[in-house]
Amino acid sequence: MKITELLTKHTIKLNIESKEKENVIDEMVTVLDKAGKLNDRQAYKEAILNRESQSSTGIGEGIAIPHAKTASVINPAIAFGRSKDGVDYESLDGQPAHLVFMIAATEGANNTHLEALSRLSTLLMREEIRKQLLEAESEDAIIDIINQHDKDDDEEEEEAAPAPAGKGKILAVTACPTGIAHTFMAADALKEKAKELGVEIKVETNGSSGIKHKLTAQEIEDAPAIIVAADKQVEMERFKGKRVLQVPVTAGIRRPQELIEKAVNQDAPIYQGSGGSSAQSDENEAKGSSGGIGNAFYKHLMSGVSNMLPFVVGGGILVAISFFWGIHSSDPNDPSYNTFAAALNFIGGDNALKLIVAVLAGFIAMSIADRPGFAPGMVGGFMATQANAGFLGGLIAGFLAGYVVILLKKVFVFIPQSLDGLKPVLIYPLFGIFITGVLMQFVINTPVAAFMNFLTDWLQSLGTGNLVLMGIILGGMMAIDMGGPLNKAAFTFGIAMIDAGNYAPHAAIMAGGMVPPLGIALATTIFRNKFSQRDREAGITCYFMGAAFVTEGAIPFAAADPLRVIPAAVVGAAVAGGLTEFFRVTLPAPHGGIFVAFITNHPLLYLLSIVIGAVVMAIILGIVKKPVTDK
Repeated sequence: MKITELLTKHTIKLNIESKEKENVIDEMVTVLDKAGKLNDRQAYKEAILNRESQSSTGIGEGIAIPHAKTASVINPAIAFGRSKDGVDYESLDGQPAHLVFMIAATEGANNTHLEALSRLSTLLMREEIRKQLLEAESEDAIIDIINQHDKDDDEEEEEAAPAPAGKGKILAVTACPTGIAHTFMAADALKEKAKELGVEIKVETNGSSGIKHKLTAQEIEDAPAIIVAADKQVEMERFKGKRVLQVPVTAGIRRPQELIEKAVNQDAPIYQGSGGSSAQSDENEAKGSSGGIGNAFYKHLMSGVSNMLPFVVGGGILVAISFFWGIHSSDPNDPSYNTFAAALNFIGGDNALKLIVAVLAGFIAMSIADRPGFAPGMVGGFMATQANAGFLGGLIAGFLAGYVVILLKKVFVFIPQSLDGLKPVLIYPLFGIFITGVLMQFVINTPVAAFMNFLTDWLQSLGTGNLVLMGIILGGMMAIDMGGPLNKAAFTFGIAMIDAGNYAPHAAIMAGGMVPPLGIALATTIFRNKFSQRDREAGITCYFMGAAFVTEGAIPFAAADPLRVIPAAVVGAAVAGGLTEFFRVTLPAPHGGIFVAFITNHPLLYLLSIVIGAVVMAIILGIVKKPVTDK
């Protein structure tokens, strides 16, 4: 497939009007939408912004390639925009972007489409093509330039100059989250620079259409070093015992010469695989991929929370359903006892929910130390559960176990490579579980359990005024970033309080999390002239997402108009959270939205709090948003 089957005259805009990144993205999305390539403009824009949040697609050299692969795309397409003055696109080299190619791939895009999209990024690495695109005077000229350089066949390995004497062939792997643009740009940058330096290189690309030019076992065995420029998981165990440079995919685009020279000089740590660790890989594991302590903490915590959530949701809803026969229907001594309700409570409450702290700790430890950290983390988390140390104990257990295993990897680095197999199956589990368990038993559990009891007693002793303030804060946190760090922090606190036996905070949290999508839904229904037809249609979906406690349903609206939507959502959610505490509502179910309202102590007051919060948000939006005219 030719690139120009995806890039047409209808998806070209020769003069971009905006100067700021988000406005440019909006312009380019509009181009695709008007060309009939999208079925959900807001969802596609959200996917583009989500990709930008991982790393800027402003790759330097005056180019930006925003891209997304999503079900909101009807047909794969490429939009091209040009800015003579340049756009502040947060490019890797700090320079403005003049050429913007927006790639829209369908969720089930076939290989021919993906290969065409990938070839585009390859072409843009060539300076003469960029120069011609900047000077083109019409849409037809743009199409002709692309056709002139595009070859509709599989990418061939370029003939490389002989390797320096005694150095051997350098290998590389490139991969980005979507596998469309950065993967191939990094590969081309490395190959071009290697050719310039007279270095033989082979690059494996992990793109959307699969792995191309896969490295063979013999090539890996013979290579002096391997460059892994990737922002997603690639197969690493095959490089065990080899010198490996692990860097973000953008480093392959921006610093190819530095990486190649380091590889040639074997200036890279030896990769020990999941059963071992080099000095650099240990440091990366401890710090997280971004290298910052704060980012690493959040990454490890979210790994635990995201893997814990299925247990919370599944177990919590089963417990909520069991309450349909009565709050005490699982108690054989209660008149409302029901055998099926007791089974639901046993499955959800006594099993699924009892595992959440251990799962949290296990996956935090695994995020820090890879698979060897999982068993010590699970054991430490289970010990925290048994000692009533709750979520705080589980958090401590997860981080403790992860860093204990990191330390063990360094301590046992002297073991010969022939005995490496003993590390993951014997040494790390034995010493990791032992050290973590001893510290949890004799140092951590007792004071943490005492603190959790104190916190629970303190929350139960709060007067109405303090409870309302707490509800306002927790409700507002749920709406600030709608699924981001603050939202997850509030949600995790609510789960911890349920685990500790205090059900009031989570009532405010769930109410606050339901308000943003419900408020959007009401606003699009009541203030129809303030929203486009497409927004009004999307607003109907928000009724269901809000009812099900899916705060993320409001994200497309917040991304499109953050200065109006986010403050309105925070105010509405804070009102709902404060009201639930004012009414002294308690909620023992961790998830379920309005479908678990009947198990609260005041169902009608709880629903009233949510409705008032949503109405407040809708009214604010109706006041601050400007009327729109559908074209």
